[in-house]
Amino acid sequence: MNELLRFRKDQKYVFFDFETCGLNLGSLRNKPWQLAFITIENQKIKEKADYWLKWDGIEVSEGAAKVTGWTQKKYDDKAVDPRAPLDHFERYLYDDSYLKVGHNILGFDVYMHGITRRLMGKEPDYNYLPKLVDTLCLSRAINNDIQLQKGDNFLHWQYKMLSLRKAKGRNRLIDLCRQYDIKFNEKKLHDALYDIEKNYEVFKKLIWNIEI
Repeated sequence: MNELLRFRKDQKYVFFDFETCGLNLGSLRNKPWQLAFITIENQKIKEKADYWLKWDGIEVSEGAAKVTGWTQKKYDDKAVDPRAPLDHFERYLYDDSYLKVGHNILGFDVYMHGITRRLMGKEPDYNYLPKLVDTLCLSRAINNDIQLQKGDNFLHWQYKMLSLRKAKGRNRLIDLCRQYDIKFNEKKLHDALYDIEKNYEVFKKLIWNIEI
């Protein structure tokens, strides 16, 4: 098994998720409006954080409102200056003792973290990537019976899984909850904090079902 996934009772994790105000990843108006993370120590959730980020010009699109259930007023009432939330999150993100875990984070959340830094006048910093585990990539490997070969770089291998064409199985978070008999409330999905709590449950199933 790859060293990153070797089960250790003392391993620390930070699970994270960004949600955005729109559905078009390439749009400059599609800003990260929710950041949530949980930390795991000694196999237990130690800390939960859930922040709504205040940016100028945020408009809750009809599509985002339908997916998330959030209205413009609800966002305006709850959103806070993003500086303190980002600092809080990055204390764990750049701490090498934590593995960074999420679902489709290589395809989405890593990018949104970089956008968040740029919006705050900072350059993106991807030094945490070697300690990153994407459960979408793990699930694709399991469902397609693909193993990490000796000598492969784990991060590069995950990117291969992310771009895998004609992959078998469905690998959305909701599909994996069903696959592993994890109870969920579909109406709560796409809330960042709820998603990472379910993601943690999925991750615990995946690491016992993969041989890499």
